[in-house]
Amino acid sequence: RPRGRYQWPTGVPATVVENFDPPAIVWGRGHRGVDLAAAEGTQIRSAAAGTVVFAGMVAGRPVVSIDHADGIRTTYEPVEPSVAAGDAVRRGQAIGVLVAGHRSDGADALHWGARTGAKSYIDPLRLLQPAVIRLKPLGGR
Repeated sequence: RPRGRYQWPTGVPATVVENFDPPAIVWGRGHRGVDLAAAEGTQIRSAAAGTVVFAGMVAGRPVVSIDHADGIRTTYEPVEPSVAAGDAVRRGQAIGVLVAGHRSDGADALHWGARTGAKSYIDPLRLLQPAVIRLKPLGGR
């Protein structure tokens, strides 16, 4: 997958309030994204160029989902959308405003998720930087 084309959905680097913690089994308990500290009213931005595939309510919370050309779908919650399904968005374009209510501890945060298939979640923080490749010598040297 191409990397380095994604940016922080908060517009600037944000503190991670809760890390990605994928479930051991598909239907199991886990945290299928990261929670990023952001104040209520913060403009949330598309992490990369793509097409909005959903902008509406899920389980009483506003959600925006964007499909990207590399096969990744990113999700943003709870975000009151300023975009609609079918809209093309640019990297860094405002897609809505963060609303309160995601975390049970009362902290304002954006839940940012990423997946490569219907149930194949990945850590969205991995999208922010190119992979680091380290080569090791072959043989006994």
